[in-house]
Amino acid sequence: MEWLEVLSRIRAGETDQTELKRSYDSAKLGPAACAMANSTGGVVVLGVEDDGTIVGVPDPSAVHERITTFLQDGLNAPLSARVGLANDPAGTVLWVEVPRQRAFEPMRYKGRVYVRRARSSVEPSPSELQDLYNLFGYIVTEERVIEDATVADLDRAVFDRFMTNMGLSLDDEPQLDLAVELRNRGILAESSAGLRATVYGALGFGKRPQAYPQTGRFRIDASVYRGTDRGDADEVTVSTLDGRLDQQVERAAEWLMRLGRVEAFGASAGPGDEALTRGERYRLPLDAFREAVVNAVAHRDYGIVGSQILIDAFDDRVEITSPGSLPNHMDVASAMAGGNPRARNQAMAHFCVVMRLMETRGRGFPRMRSAMKRFNGTVPALFNDRDARFVRVVFDTRPPANEPDATHRGAGTRE
Repeated sequence: MEWLEVLSRIRAGETDQTELKRSYDSAKLGPAACAMANSTGGVVVLGVEDDGTIVGVPDPSAVHERITTFLQDGLNAPLSARVGLANDPAGTVLWVEVPRQRAFEPMRYKGRVYVRRARSSVEPSPSELQDLYNLFGYIVTEERVIEDATVADLDRAVFDRFMTNMGLSLDDEPQLDLAVELRNRGILAESSAGLRATVYGALGFGKRPQAYPQTGRFRIDASVYRGTDRGDADEVTVSTLDGRLDQQVERAAEWLMRLGRVEAFGASAGPGDEALTRGERYRLPLDAFREAVVNAVAHRDYGIVGSQILIDAFDDRVEITSPGSLPNHMDVASAMAGGNPRARNQAMAHFCVVMRLMETRGRGFPRMRSAMKRFNGTVPALFNDRDARFVRVVFDTRPPANEPDATHRGAGTRE
């Protein structure tokens, strides 16, 4: 880009492809350059006021050097940008011409992805982030390497417990180097930067699993509503349940317990019995709820990076929504029957079995159905939307017909 074109852009003012800065500041150049690289490219002009008045950059040689250094190591990867300079009568102007980047994943500044929206550099919405990753061809699977996650970011104690649960010991002979052991089990994988954690490694064994741009929404968001309709109900609380796969399951169970209990006659007996003893139970059977949550974290489509698992509690039901439709070989009937299970994420499903979150695979929905029949005589509903790409399990939490006076206690209590 030549000076006359830059001058023309200055006169036209800021746009989605032009940003004007009075002076050099990496905290301002970073988001702008990152956003332009992720969008359609653009130019950041230094030494110009917002209104287009040229004021010049003091010590342009030093600033030029600082910009060049920033382009090499200020973002998650070197940025292919051209730095220009022109001596205007009002002062020296520098500009950074940023082309649209061609890489396997979006550019990031200080761990954050930015895009251009009108004249601003902003973080993308979940749907925009998903589209961006798809555009760059970054397909997230459990085997995908996370370039920022090293062996130091994994929790050794969790791996030791995993090995112990499998009846293995790292002290047995012959001993393998820990990094080799982790690589052999798909927790680490080779990358251009060396051994790095995979998505499975970060979510199963990471110290901070959601610390990376690719995994930030691989969590559970749990909400409580007053009412029975999402559009009309008042949202009472929203909780973020993150951490490793096992931690997400345990935190979800704790969240359900904090909602309060159901007090009812005959609660300690089956729904068809005539027991008159007063009892208490949770809003829905804990084992059925845990099964649904384990299914969600183990089998969700991790290629949908901009969405999280949702748990929504209403006055009459609890819904658990997982990103991704059922695998092509399964329909709702076969999934509910527990037939022919094949995990989308084999390593994560195995992790859940080894960590005793999941029993024999294929028994999840039959166990949910059995628990709910004992609880209130209902059967959980399963919805599979292949177009919108989500699976939803719905539990009816209303008391059984022989307990008309059952009341909920503590529902919606703020955490």
